[in-house]
Amino acid sequence: MDIDGKYYKAYKKRLKMLEQQQSKEKVKKQHDKGKLTARERLDLLLDEGSFEEVDAFVVPDTLGIEFGKVEKYFGDGVIAGHGKINGRLVFTYAQDFTIMGGSLGIVHANKIAKIQEMALKMGAPIIALIDSGGARIQEGIASLSGYATIFNNIIRSSGIIPQIAVIMGPAAGGAVYSPALMDFVFMTSYTSYMFVTGPNVVKEVLNEDVSFEELGGAEVHAKKSGVAHFIYDDEENTILGLKKFLSYIPSNNVENPPTVEETGKTPDINNKLLDIVPDDPNKAYDVKEVINNIVDKGSFFEISELYAQSLVTGFARLDGRTIGIIANQPKVLAGVLDINSSVKGARFIRFCDAFNIPLLTFEDVPGFLPGIDQEHSGIIRHGAKLLYAYSEASVPKITIILRKSYGGAYIVMNSKNLGGDFNFAWPTAEIAVMGPEGAVAILYRKELAEAEDPDKLKAELVKKYRERIANPFVANEKGFIDEVIDPSQTRKKLKTAFKALTNKWVEIPSRKHGNIPL
Repeated sequence: MDIDGKYYKAYKKRLKMLEQQQSKEKVKKQHDKGKLTARERLDLLLDEGSFEEVDAFVVPDTLGIEFGKVEKYFGDGVIAGHGKINGRLVFTYAQDFTIMGGSLGIVHANKIAKIQEMALKMGAPIIALIDSGGARIQEGIASLSGYATIFNNIIRSSGIIPQIAVIMGPAAGGAVYSPALMDFVFMTSYTSYMFVTGPNVVKEVLNEDVSFEELGGAEVHAKKSGVAHFIYDDEENTILGLKKFLSYIPSNNVENPPTVEETGKTPDINNKLLDIVPDDPNKAYDVKEVINNIVDKGSFFEISELYAQSLVTGFARLDGRTIGIIANQPKVLAGVLDINSSVKGARFIRFCDAFNIPLLTFEDVPGFLPGIDQEHSGIIRHGAKLLYAYSEASVPKITIILRKSYGGAYIVMNSKNLGGDFNFAWPTAEIAVMGPEGAVAILYRKELAEAEDPDKLKAELVKKYRERIANPFVANEKGFIDEVIDPSQTRKKLKTAFKALTNKWVEIPSRKHGNIPL
């Protein structure tokens, strides 16, 4: 090619125009807010030199503009393409707030849709770096139709490829449903926020003053709404967290999760496990101590750590292989299941099942949280989501009952008859319709009322109930527990059990889809 020819010169000129179209003032404003530019984010996210951009020179659509002016920026406020993260192919798009506030017009939407469709065809994860003022008002219904196309593509890809949203600025109005439909949401403290209606609308309609952070900041969505699964202090750590997260999951629903070489630092027989669960069933402990003394050292990666904390969810590795963990947390509300923890668990289980990630459940649950608020808010319906998710999951499923396992909560937490493949119990397990104290109070109400020393009698009856009914050996003898195991040998047992389940196959009934109680 003649590098002095007019066509080559025109090509180089266009590249230079693309590089120089970002206003230095807007870039500085972005940096002053503690935010990176879209290209800086992609440079951090992707392996060096691996990014291949798509549609870099498209320009905004100016036909049918109803109000205002749309400037002719290359790329239309979003950078899209594919690259690699630790050698694995991913598709990604990063909205550019320095170009028209990252607002979404029809061309902007079409770029995103193209990348979504390519990711689905190639069986690769898609990562959305969101930093946008929302729908481009000047384009009217065209921008709204663009959002609809994006949402439809997310739903078409759901359960086929992992879809991850990283909120790195505003996401407001209809734009929030894109991350809400995706599998996991990352947010950055103080610089990202999501809400359907902003503070100005809240003030106008409800006469309430609220800041952006108070209404839809990262902490709100990580602790209260549960929309965000991860929050980090700055964008650099958010992206590093995302890259670590990706190391646990497969690229699509027909692959198995990636494996890593196990360092052998976690012993297969670990006597520390003998001392974590207290002898007193009313004393709390941290179930994460149990998890971290069983899985590969340093591999537990918690999800939704700040939300619905009576249930712990996360990924870990066992002998180098990814597993999904669900665990009741006795140190928070005694590990009860409530509305939020039920939904949190159900959503996580369904992701693991969609992407061939085996499930390990650590159970210590006294039941569902009682109360007027829970009942009126639908604990029955929401609890049924967890029940449905466990039963529906066809990946290998193992449960270890650490201590309490009462009533409906016993059934829900992957019990044998719900489809658990291997169900083990520690000797400290208590399995019954209800706790010994409650059972004795009902069964011996008359005797306790007539006793000279009701407290003494109740203590004797509770001891008797625990020995004869609420212990794992009875369940073991009836076949509802496969084995009562030595806690110190839990890791060894799990490695053997998961290996036995490697080729598990479940034939799914022919149907369009089930009807989960949403």
